[in-house]
Amino acid sequence: MPTPITVIPGDGIGPEVTDAVLRILNAAGADLEYDHQIAGVSALDTAKSPLPQETLDSIERNRVALKGPLTTPSGSGFRSINVAIRKEFDLFANVRPVHTIVPGGRYEDIDLVLIRENTEGLYVGVEHYIGMEGDPKAAAESVMIITRFGSERIVRFAFEYAKKNGRKRVTLAHKANILKYTQGLFLDVGKRLAGEYAGSVEFEDRIIDATAMYLVLDPYRFDVLVMENMFGDILSDLMAGLVGGLGFAPAGNIGQDHAVFEAVHGSAPDIAGQGVANPTSLLLSACLLLDHVGQSGVATRIRDSTFGVVRDGVARTRDMGGKSGTVEFTDAVVGRLEG
Repeated sequence: MPTPITVIPGDGIGPEVTDAVLRILNAAGADLEYDHQIAGVSALDTAKSPLPQETLDSIERNRVALKGPLTTPSGSGFRSINVAIRKEFDLFANVRPVHTIVPGGRYEDIDLVLIRENTEGLYVGVEHYIGMEGDPKAAAESVMIITRFGSERIVRFAFEYAKKNGRKRVTLAHKANILKYTQGLFLDVGKRLAGEYAGSVEFEDRIIDATAMYLVLDPYRFDVLVMENMFGDILSDLMAGLVGGLGFAPAGNIGQDHAVFEAVHGSAPDIAGQGVANPTSLLLSACLLLDHVGQSGVATRIRDSTFGVVRDGVARTRDMGGKSGTVEFTDAVVGRLEG
């Protein structure tokens, strides 16, 4: 039986890149059944909500979703639709691998994975203004929340990911030298869990700012990196920059029972409908989805075909330095899969 998945095209270029990805999945023989749903500004007219209950019900039912870029409408009540989905299904692990795709860039042969804690830290949104001397917004305060439970499950996820995928080292990046309680707890948990994996996965810890510097100076010293929410948000984009930008970076949000795979770039309304969008980010996210549902062979075929098309210069979109549009790039990948 095909595996049912929820498909959310999203906003802006989302429908274009989603159509491209579904074409490639079908050409590769992915055994999937698509449950199409809506979210974002495109859902407001028909469902009167940027995150309709029908969409949530679909994800709950199917347990796996593929999501294009979403735009959070102003004044919608959501700080972020993406964050709302992660909270609804407790998608605590954000998995962000990056690989060199376009040859001839600043770096060659980049192969890194960042595991980001997705539910805690400063992004819990516990913040408020403090009034002083007649000014109700004289100061603002945010609370960073780090729990032992949250720290243990994300660090263990990183170690298990490393073991399963033949990775050699986990680097825990932190700021425990300054934030001795919150980041200190995260680091203490990491050091304790590292003992359980001694002999199978190496472990090191690094200060977050030094980690950022070394990712630029010598990214090859890293393998799998794990960190709390905001640090992971920032460094995952930095790592995407090592391979050309967010258009080449996939992402998976993984929980105990559900998983949502998404393009990490924005909806790019300025180029929507022009047929020039690069579908690679969502396509590689779909490959992560295939790995997740036990169809890694299909995922490997899609990756090999996509990388071959780019490497050989058969078709490249504008952000790859080429002149091909979305359809031409998709045709080339499909052609290699079917050839």
